[in-house]
Amino acid sequence: MSTYIEQVDEKWRDSLTKLVEVVEFNLPDGFERTMNYDMISYVVPLSIYPKGYHVTPNTPLPFISLAAQKRHIAVYHMGIYTDKALLSWFQDEYAKCVPTKLNMGKSCIRFTSSKNIPYDLIGELVSKMTPAEWILKYEGELNK
Repeated sequence: MSTYIEQVDEKWRDSLTKLVEVVEFNLPDGFERTMNYDMISYVVPLSIYPKGYHVTPNTPLPFISLAAQKRHIAVYHMGIYTDKALLSWFQDEYAKCVPTKLNMGKSCIRFTSSKNIPYDLIGELVSKMTPAEWILKYEGELNK
């Protein structure tokens, strides 16, 4: 992971380092840090969920990924993709604490300025779902 951060554009390096610290401080026990898809990722390890990720067998179940792109820092949070209440909570809280419009896709939150990253809010977001809760949401999505 340190090699990845060292290769990140200098304008994003400190912000990405702080995001990693915030995620790791607030993430419930059981998730494991890995490098997946050229991003810093937090996954449910195969030791907890042996079925793994259905798209790529024998791969841990992804949950959160962090990446520094050319024009933004991205936080991919699979929980907000599958849990409408969590998504709604995040959108409401974001509007309260960040002066800029939320820039996001289905699971990707994009920050185009390091000045507007709500680290406390990201910390609270990552604390809201345990590996067991994520597995239930994930399996619920598979069975739709």
